[in-house]
Parts: sequence; C-alpha cells; structure tokens
Amino acid sequence: MITLALSKGRIFDETLPLLREAGIEVSEDPEKSRKLILATNDPGVRVVLVRATDVPTYVQYGGADLGVTGLDTLIEHGNQGLYQPLDLQIAKCRVSVAVRADFDYANAVRQGSRLRVATKYVGIAREFFAAKGVHVDLIKLYGSMELAPLTGLADAIVDLVSTGNTLKANHLVEVERIMDISSRLVVNQAALKLKQAPMRRLIDAFARAVPAA
Repeated sequence: MITLALSKGRIFDETLPLLREAGIEVSEDPEKSRKLILATNDPGVRVVLVRATDVPTYVQYGGADLGVTGLDTLIEHGNQGLYQPLDLQIAKCRVSVAVRADFDYANAVRQGSRLRVATKYVGIAREFFAAKGVHVDLIKLYGSMELAPLTGLADAIVDLVSTGNTLKANHLVEVERIMDISSRLVVNQAALKLKQAPMRRLIDAFARAVPAA
C-alpha cells in the first residue's frame, strides 16, 4: 500500500488532475466526507488528509510514503530526510511583504528602523530581512495575518499572496516579493527503497503529468 499525504483545498484540488493522469481517482470528496483516509480506484494507493504544515512531517517519519506540499512549508520544515523529485508547478503563489497603505515602508527600511513583522513563515522572514540588513522583531501568527498591521500589532506582514485581493480588501499593499512558490512532490527515502517499483511508477506518472514550465 502506498500512502499519499495531501491537504484540503487548493493543493488537493490541483493534485487531482495529476493523479488522474496516473490513472488514479480518489473515491470521495474531502469537503463532503468526514473521513481522513480516502480510498482510490487503485487498491494499492490511498490518500491521507493532513494539515498542510504537517505533510512534510508525515512523509519524513513514514506516516505517508509521499506527499504534496508548498515550497514555503518545506523551507519552514527544514527539508530533513525528504527526497524532492518534482516541482509539480501547481498551487502557484508568492511570499511577500505587505504593509498598511499609509505606512512608508521604504523610508522605514532606509532609516534603519526596527520593524515588527507578523508571519507564520518565521524562517523565511528572518533570512530575508537579515540579508537586507534590516532589524526586525518577528511575531509568529497562524491566521488572519492581515489584522496585524490594522490593529497596530505589527508594521508589516510576510505572507502568501496569490491574487492580492485579500490585501486590497484590507487596505494593505504588497511592497516586496520574497520568493515564488509552487508545490513539490516529497518522498520518504526509506519507502522509495522498500517499495521501489510501485513508488517509481507513481513518481514517473506525476512527472509525465506535470505541465511544461
């Protein structure tokens, strides 16, 4: 049995066409089912639904043989013990710095002000601002990042941006683009050795289904 770890939402939805190219159909809609383990039309493959930030951990420790997760999550996780054979070119977005529309970010950075930055991407934010020589106090949040500048909790946020509509709706502006993000296929290295033939077939099927960059 091969276990594939996915998170609900955009990554799940955009992985389904890749699975179909491999001849695999998931038996139930995760938005309508309360099950956390979903069967497929292939008796040798099942899908486990986990929180997006937990996908690398499940794969690393063998709770899943492989998974699909964003580059942002992988960087924060640290990539330990994971083989990353494919950039699947799905769930594309970017990690950016955003501030209130009336906050003079460029001037604050130029003057060497100490910025308070709210984010759940502490590792990415720390490395980015350190490379710029900007002093920051990082505040870790897990949701509603846009509230932080609006309530005075932080001067800026570092968060995922897709369309930018959420930022605009909350009177925030994107001031720096840190990195582009897409989702990766991650593989447990021990599983790849123990289940080499079926794992390789699945990885090769994903590779064939990845849209040309």
